[in-house]
Amino acid sequence: MNILAKLMAATALLATPALAADDPRVTAEITALARAQWASDIAGESAAQQMASVADDYTEFNGDYPTRIDGKAMATRMAEVPPYQKSVFGDMQNAKVQTYGDTAILTYNYAGITRGADGKTNPSVAKSTRVYVRHGGQWKLVHANFAPVSGADD
Repeated sequence: MNILAKLMAATALLATPALAADDPRVTAEITALARAQWASDIAGESAAQQMASVADDYTEFNGDYPTRIDGKAMATRMAEVPPYQKSVFGDMQNAKVQTYGDTAILTYNYAGITRGADGKTNPSVAKSTRVYVRHGGQWKLVHANFAPVSGADD
């Protein structure tokens, strides 16, 4: 009977859903990393500086490209190309960080403003997800999905 009890206990553990930890310290660290990346872009820092917290094997989906962007090197090269619009403001609304051990998932609505070469400003909005992994004591961005908001340009 002892073996049956152990088997039942093990089965119950496997059937228990993963629940995210609510860790205010991790939430602050993760949201600060995203905001630092935006601040670096707005300040006109180099692409390498903007990508400082990005893992080498980073992947990204966004509304501008129909395929996945693979690797920090590719993302950095793309960021080095001067954009036709420059970010002048960026922040997150409705931020939520779900922590699972050394993995943190940040979801939020991006609210930003860009300025074109003609001086006109435009809103920049997205539904965003960033996945971070803590490796060697440091959080690194390993994946992001920046989805356009339907009807935002209307």
